[in-house]
Amino acid sequence: MPADTATFEKHRPALLALAYRMLGDLASAEDTVQEAWVRWQGRKPDVDAPKAFLLTTVTRLCLDELGSARARHEESRSDRLPEPVDLDEGALGRLEGLDRISMAFLVLLQRLTPAERAAMLLRDVFEMSHGEIAKLLEKSESACRQLLVRAHRHVAAEKRVFETSRKEHRRLLLAFLRAATAGDQGPMIELLAEDAVMIADPGPDRVSKGRRYGKIKNIGRPVVGPKKIAAVVKAFAGQQLSSATTYAERILNGEPAVVAFREGKPFAAILVSVAEGKIRHVFMQVDPERLKHLGPLGS
Repeated sequence: MPADTATFEKHRPALLALAYRMLGDLASAEDTVQEAWVRWQGRKPDVDAPKAFLLTTVTRLCLDELGSARARHEESRSDRLPEPVDLDEGALGRLEGLDRISMAFLVLLQRLTPAERAAMLLRDVFEMSHGEIAKLLEKSESACRQLLVRAHRHVAAEKRVFETSRKEHRRLLLAFLRAATAGDQGPMIELLAEDAVMIADPGPDRVSKGRRYGKIKNIGRPVVGPKKIAAVVKAFAGQQLSSATTYAERILNGEPAVVAFREGKPFAAILVSVAEGKIRHVFMQVDPERLKHLGPLGS
């Protein structure tokens, strides 16, 4: 393998993870990394710090993408969820700090501006200096520090959801699934925190055609509170889940998840975040375009 290629491939997992965290979409992240490869091949030969060069390139490409009209419209949706992924896809599972790629963390990132998102990831995950980040973002160091302060404030507010064991996480997820498939709202309500929030993403097309999934009008915006969540989940289960539905446990974004299959194809991915023994968030991805990477049943 040529030295240029070996250098790029060494950093590919980190570049893919950065782009995925920034964009929330694996296909777009892969396209971004491919464009970075083109730019790496066309660079001047005297690059002293290949990793910094590549991280800078990917970040700038992501910021360009997030600045597009299409991306701004997509990110303005209150029900938008990142694409759930198996972290072994693209060697993402080799990375450290997998909590920084959980669904809860990615949803939190979406609340930040693109600049805040980039500043926090480059500083906290990739350990770039304030000076390097300031140069990349074309801002002063003091302005970049303020970006980080605001980003960290958001993270601190949700820190409790990143401190639950996988065993406890799985137990609550499966209990929630049992209550949902049984249509039993009482046990479901007991599992949910008082300030629980459900986000269900039916995809931009369904949202634009009436903000609903099937006959469920609430889909299209976050659902807040245990009773409302239980009612919406019961309605969804009654309409969409049947004896023809098969469930498979998966590890998605580094955490336990359940994927519902119909005729061997995924049609819903269910993830939760947990804090203090209760479910804090329910994430339900039902956009077919964002389930493609999960593959068929048994894969």
